[in-house]
Amino acid sequence: MASPRKYYTVIAVGIVILISLILFSLNLKSPESMNFCRKVVLEAAVPLESAVDSVFDSITGTWERYFMLVGLEKKSREMEAKIAALTKEINDYRESSLQCERLRKLMDLRNGLTFPTVAASVVGKNRSSIFKTVLIDKGTADGIKEGFPVMSTEGIAGRIIEASPNASKVLLLVDYNSNIDALIQRNRCHGMLRGAGSFGCELRYVQRSEDVRVGDVVVSSGLAGVFPPGLPIGTVAVVEKGNAGLFQKIIVHPSADIAKLEEVLVIIKEKKDNG
Repeated sequence: MASPRKYYTVIAVGIVILISLILFSLNLKSPESMNFCRKVVLEAAVPLESAVDSVFDSITGTWERYFMLVGLEKKSREMEAKIAALTKEINDYRESSLQCERLRKLMDLRNGLTFPTVAASVVGKNRSSIFKTVLIDKGTADGIKEGFPVMSTEGIAGRIIEASPNASKVLLLVDYNSNIDALIQRNRCHGMLRGAGSFGCELRYVQRSEDVRVGDVVVSSGLAGVFPPGLPIGTVAVVEKGNAGLFQKIIVHPSADIAKLEEVLVIIKEKKDNG
């Protein structure tokens, strides 16, 4: 929008033009004063032309800036759209790369096992404070049955508690209903690993006389017949012997990152009758 000063300039130019026309008509009637009038008109022409040029330059510049801004805004929107598309593409590539890395580790784990396995993806999680379970996209149609062990790339994640043709529910090792026969890898002392919710797991029934240290690796013993022996379970985080009682209190942090499970291996192994 033009400023009031520009309107004043246009009015002033109009007044000057009007005065010039009046003087010119008077000069036609009085030829003897022609030279004087021409000088007056000539003197007035310079600022008049300058004022007119200034007005037109200002109007022209305003329109040029307007069209330039419209063009820049359009280019800006186009660039924002391209940036958004490229950002999504980069994110997709990053996700694919991370998934490939996880699957590579899962295949390395599979190659190190002597039992057949089925790879599955986690498709659902129970986030309640009571039950710690996840849902996977493989079931009885793939040979999966209740009681089969479930592994992540880092170690034991849990076991199958329900199975349908195309889906299964996994009870995670941190659930209070989870129990795994385990041992301390360093000195082979046995205990029962029970889920402890947000605390991880607790290795129970280890006598106070046993030498258990923070940092000791806990593995499956294989005695219960559910989990093959020697599979990594976790690391001892807390050891409390106390002043009374027969057993130590041992808190174990799971090797598997339970909160971030995305792909798992189900070990296809028939459960023994005593498991």
